[in-house]
Amino acid sequence: MLLNLLPIWAIYLLTVFFTLASIEVGYWLGKRWQRSAPNEKEGGVGALAGATLGLLAFLLAFTVGIAVNRYDTRRQLVVNEANAIGTTFLRAGYLDEPQRQEIQDLLRDYVDLRLAAVGVTDLTELAAQSEEIHAALWAHAETLARAQPESEMIGLFIVALNELIDLHTVRYISASTQLPFALFVLLYVVTFLAMVLVGMQSSFGSRQNILALVVLALVFAAVVLLVVDLNRSQEGVLNVNQQAMMDLQRQLQPPAP
Repeated sequence: MLLNLLPIWAIYLLTVFFTLASIEVGYWLGKRWQRSAPNEKEGGVGALAGATLGLLAFLLAFTVGIAVNRYDTRRQLVVNEANAIGTTFLRAGYLDEPQRQEIQDLLRDYVDLRLAAVGVTDLTELAAQSEEIHAALWAHAETLARAQPESEMIGLFIVALNELIDLHTVRYISASTQLPFALFVLLYVVTFLAMVLVGMQSSFGSRQNILALVVLALVFAAVVLLVVDLNRSQEGVLNVNQQAMMDLQRQLQPPAP
């Protein structure tokens, strides 16, 4: 998506500029209209501006709601994955050596790898390394299942391992999936139309209230910034809390000799 090529601070500044430029376009159109029809009054421009701003507010609330839901989903997936890894580690404790130690060491490496992904925008390499650990863990599971096909404990371990692998796929897709670009296009189109009407309405006054218009642009850009930040799972200020995974990393450390 085009917005992903820009840092978050640049999107904020461009949104402020875009909003102010749209208001200025509306102001210029309003003044030109008044010169061509000097007897025309403001008429329904104010009502249209208010209705369009209401539509823009609804669209912003809708977009923020989607972004917050995605953020909450990613946060819950961290907890679910930490629980799945912890369960797999505990059930591995019932296995015989040398598989037990090898599997638990692989799970420790896996947790380290998950935490190393925090803040990384390109997850392709880390995802490939995670899948290598999955393959090694599953190879151990196949060996154990063939050696002891009637073991209930091995069956429980395989169930936990399967959930761990499934959650990796879900988390990777969740981190890679973003809001549709068409939604941002619609948001900026409605913004342009709303701000043009605001500018036209202000053109009927004796002078523009520059301070109020700048505050409007700053506030609107701040809401867009919130949406973009929530939409980027691996960067920005509102990153998903990894405390559950960090606690698990500490719990899985081998006992001191």
